[in-house]
Amino acid sequence: MIRITNTVKHLVIINVVVFLGTQLLKSRGIYLDNYLALFFIKNDLFMPWQFFTTMFMHADFQHLLFNMLGLWMFGSALEQMWGKNKFLFFYFSAGIGASLIYTLANYLQFQPVYNDLITAGLTDLNVNNILETGNYDRSILKYVSEKSLTNFYYIYNTPAVGASGAIMGVLVAFGMLFPNSQLMLLFPPIPVKAKYLISFLVIIDLIGGFTGGFSLFGRGNVAHWAHLGGAIIGFIMMLYWKKNQFNDKRWN
Repeated sequence: MIRITNTVKHLVIINVVVFLGTQLLKSRGIYLDNYLALFFIKNDLFMPWQFFTTMFMHADFQHLLFNMLGLWMFGSALEQMWGKNKFLFFYFSAGIGASLIYTLANYLQFQPVYNDLITAGLTDLNVNNILETGNYDRSILKYVSEKSLTNFYYIYNTPAVGASGAIMGVLVAFGMLFPNSQLMLLFPPIPVKAKYLISFLVIIDLIGGFTGGFSLFGRGNVAHWAHLGGAIIGFIMMLYWKKNQFNDKRWN
C-alpha cells in the first residue's frame, strides 16, 4: 500500500470538499462551474483565474475518483522525493500549463470556422446566434461542415473541468524518475513497466487530440489537449530540472 503524503492528502481533501460543495450548491440552483470551470476565452463566462480553479472542479464522482487515485498513487512518490514546495510547484505548473495549451488548441480549431462563417456572409450577430442557440441555416453547410459547426458550438459552450492535466504531468514525471517500476493493470491484471504504460497513455491522448476519439481517462467529451498539455509541461520541466540537477534537490 502506498503511503499518502501530507501535501497530496491535503490536495485530495480540497478536491473532495470542492466537489461536494459544488454538488450541494447545484441542488440549490447555484452553479460554481460558471465561475471556476475553464470556459473558452471568447465566452463571456471566461475569467483568467479559471486556468487555475478548473483543477479543483470535477464533472462527476467517477471523474474525481480516478484523478484522486492517480494523484495519490504517483504524486506521493514525487512528494517523498522532492519535498512539499517542489511538488506543489510542479503540480500547479503542469495544471496551469495544461489549461493554457488546451485553450490554445481550442482557439486554433475555433477561429478558422469563425473566419469561414464571416467569409460566407454571416455577421457577428449571426455567428453569436449560432454559438448561443446551436441553430443555423443549413445553406451555410456549403462553406462549413456540420462536424465543424458542432465542434465550434461545443468549444464555445462547454467548460473544461478536472485535475487531469496536472495528473498527466505527475504521471510523466513518475515515468521519467521511476521508468522500470511495475504498475499493475486492472484489465487484464498484469504488471507493466511505468515507462511503457505512461507512454501508451500519452499516445492515446495524442491520437484522441487529433481525432476526437476515445481516452482511457474517461467517457464522453474528454479534454485530450488538456491531458497532453500537462504531459508536455511535465516533460519539459523534468528535462530542465535534470539538466540543472534540480531533480537532486528538495524544496521543503
